[in-house]
Amino acid sequence: MSRLVVISNRVADPRKPAAGGLAVALGESLNQSGGLWFGWSGAVIEGGPSGEGELHRQQAGKVTLATIDLSRDDHDSYYLGYSNDVLWPVFHNRLDLAHFNAGFIGGYRRVNQLFARKLLPLLKPDDVIWVHDYHLIPLAAELRAMGCRQRIGFFLHIPLPPQIIMAAIPQHEWLMRSLFAYDLIGLQSRQDREHFERYVLNEAHGTALPGDMYRAYGQSVRCSAFPIGIDVDEFLQLTHAKDAQEMYQTMKREYSQRRLMLGIDRLDYSKGIPHRVHAFRELLAHYPENRRSATLIQIASPTRENVDAYADIRRELESMCGAINGDFGELDWMPVRYIHRMVARKRVPGLCRAAAVGLVTPLRDGMNLVAKEYVAAQDPADPGVLVLSRFAGAAEQMKEALLVNPYDTHGTAEVMQQALQMPLEERRHRHQKLLQRIREHDVHWWRSAFLAALAETIQVTD
Repeated sequence: MSRLVVISNRVADPRKPAAGGLAVALGESLNQSGGLWFGWSGAVIEGGPSGEGELHRQQAGKVTLATIDLSRDDHDSYYLGYSNDVLWPVFHNRLDLAHFNAGFIGGYRRVNQLFARKLLPLLKPDDVIWVHDYHLIPLAAELRAMGCRQRIGFFLHIPLPPQIIMAAIPQHEWLMRSLFAYDLIGLQSRQDREHFERYVLNEAHGTALPGDMYRAYGQSVRCSAFPIGIDVDEFLQLTHAKDAQEMYQTMKREYSQRRLMLGIDRLDYSKGIPHRVHAFRELLAHYPENRRSATLIQIASPTRENVDAYADIRRELESMCGAINGDFGELDWMPVRYIHRMVARKRVPGLCRAAAVGLVTPLRDGMNLVAKEYVAAQDPADPGVLVLSRFAGAAEQMKEALLVNPYDTHGTAEVMQQALQMPLEERRHRHQKLLQRIREHDVHWWRSAFLAALAETIQVTD
């Protein structure tokens, strides 16, 4: 069996429960082959020479975890700069928030070269390499330039933007050319693959071939959709565990006279949280029967708080929630419970199970696994209703959810009302279909399907 080598910006120990479903799923294949997981250590070395990171190795069972430190300059230009100030906003269709600083690209390329240089001596001839996410788009090209001939796949966890948005990045041609150094590109949705195809045809003047193959820049690559899933059984175990059950009982007791609507997100501009809160205000204004009845619990966990765009969202949300509570609240009822902190993962299933409506309404998202977790946590006898943005990758699979355009505040409020009023039989039918689909395409299917496609993809050398 070929050894699996996983490369990502950060590394997780797959043995630890806090590692999450993705790490556990990757860990299954890594353990089978005695694999290697390589990435950044999380450490930033102040005052050190640019690009010279120390390599650390540790064993996690059969898996070798190999990490490197980054200098302050490299961290700021590669991670904070190009990855999160250029690629993240552009790939989420927010050109207005991108900062095309000419200095960022140098650090991004330098760190990808550093990863390749440190990784290459650790590789074996028959290794299968799986690179993850937007931080490492050019890694295969750097490895190939150093003589790496192993099979290499890439999976993009965030959405791929339309051709015209992608073309706004000054280095867009270099980025897309870099993708052709891979043998297989995995994207979250069919729409993402269509965006890739249009770029190849219209910008790169390439060709689309049978079997999801594409040719441009004198190279060929396969590009397919592999929608990522959750570990349904693992999440169900969490749902029935002590912490989740205590949370569920607490919420049912504290809100026995209320119907809960729940949003769980990172505080990120891509998640559409202000739009959601505004739609909830519309719901209360136009459907007064929900006053003293419906309560929105919005959890927005902190992220990148030193970035102006995130600080602006926090201020906006605090102002909006305060205004709604002031305008509609009663002594015994606050319409919005806004929580700006992390909630332990083991308690999340209890929250989901207690919520009559799950609100997953990002402005743009690669997949959004919270939507699938909400469905998995429901009581099949009396399930809640998922309200899902049509701009989340999950919308392609989860068509029995109530799909909304989060930019349409009034329309979203109307769908919230529909969710609150939905009869039991319809709720059961929708939930049954959704649960079946997320079981069929869970995280284990995703891993197996991608690795099988990578193994069967014909390597083309020019």
